[in-house]
Order: sequence, then structure tokens, then C-alpha cells
Amino acid sequence: MAATSDIEWTDVTWNPVAGCSVASAGCTNCYAMRMAARLEAMGHPKYIGTTRKSGARYVWTGKVNLDEGSLSAPLEWRKPKRIFVNSMSDLFHADVPDAFIKRVWDVMVACPQHHFQVLTKRPDRMADLFDLGLIVPQSHIWVGTSVESDEVVDRIAHLRTIKHATLFISFEPLIGPINEVDLRGIHWAIVGGESGPRARLMEEAWVERLYEICRRDDVAFFFKQWGGRNKKATGRELHGRTYDEYPLELEP
Repeated sequence: MAATSDIEWTDVTWNPVAGCSVASAGCTNCYAMRMAARLEAMGHPKYIGTTRKSGARYVWTGKVNLDEGSLSAPLEWRKPKRIFVNSMSDLFHADVPDAFIKRVWDVMVACPQHHFQVLTKRPDRMADLFDLGLIVPQSHIWVGTSVESDEVVDRIAHLRTIKHATLFISFEPLIGPINEVDLRGIHWAIVGGESGPRARLMEEAWVERLYEICRRDDVAFFFKQWGGRNKKATGRELHGRTYDEYPLELEP
């Protein structure tokens, strides 16, 4: 149904959808592909058909499975939680029906005790569904997009069209520089390097530039990790400290 998460910026993950497809270079070493392959090998029906072997690695097939059984999970959690929605997929994948997205959204609306963190690489579709009124902004539902390099910085423009919501950007895995970007109107930025056996290098200068932009544009800054093959060894300190900032709504 849900799992306590080791992801530093959330408490639990909730996956009413499983399976995905590669959207951009940031997906190349996606941890969810590796995890889905393991779960599929263990016989978890939710992940059947979502991955295939390609050379020495497993990759998404593009198959998306809807998990009706998990929809009610947040309704059963009384203690407030930060909930990362679809860590093993993308709610706005083209093969997730509008009607199912609406059902997921309705569950989130019914749980104002939580803060939901909805992260997508497809903010154009998310923005379209807001425009259509199929989903509506809620103060406890944060919506964000992933931007791993300058090549996909246009995703921010789609995100910015969504009004009356807490907006965030995950600059992770940061695999290239973000040379200049306007983050005014964005509430939260997560920055982190790639981790795992094929992790690509994140340069310190890229992190510093994003830190400067966040300070300039008044964006809460969360530094997740330096990454690498062993992310615990490289740690998550910047300037000799950790940055665990959240939008003001969650500040102590």
C-alpha cells in the first residue's frame, strides 16, 4: 500500500500507479526501474510487465499498471505525513486515464492532514488538467516537476502556469548545469546528485549556482545529496551544513 521512505524530503511513498517510460536523460539510471524489476521478479502483480532486460540493465517497457487497492491508503493514516505520490511511476504518464488521475486527486483532497508531493516529468499534461478543472489546487497538495539539466528547463514554464498551488522543482539527478533560470513564483527546490552503480557526476559549481538562484528568488532550498556509487560516503553537506528547507507552510 505504502512504504516508509528513506528519501530525505518525504515520510512515505504512495504508489497507486506502477510502471513508466523514459521521458528524458534524467531517466537513464532511474532507481525505480531497478526496484520495479526486483519486485516483478518477486512476483508482485503490481509490477508485472513493467520492465524488461536490456543488456546488463532493466528498463521500463512503457506498461503502466493501476493499483485500485492502494487508493484508500492515505485515508487510513491519521497522523500527518509528507507523502510522495508515485515514486514508482508518474501520475501524468500518457497511459494513466484522466478518470483515474481524478480518483487519486479526490483521495488527496479528502486528506488535508497530510502534505502530498506530486512530482512529474510531464508538467504539460498536469497543467492541462488543471486548466480543464479536472483537478483543482489545494494548499496541502504540492505539485512539482523534475529538471535535470538545461535541456528540460522548459518544464518550469508549464509548472508556472498552475496558480494557487505550492510549486516545487526537483533538480535531481542534476546531470548538467542550470545556467540561468527564473524561479520567482516557485516555492521549493530540491537539489541532488545521481546515486547508484552508474551514477553520473554532479559538479559543485552546478549546485552553487542553483543555491544562488534560490536565495535570489526567495525559494526554499533542500540539498538532498552529492550522490555517487555510495551516497552515504559523499553525504549531503553543503557549506559545511545541511539544507533541509521546506516551503513556509512546513517551517517550524
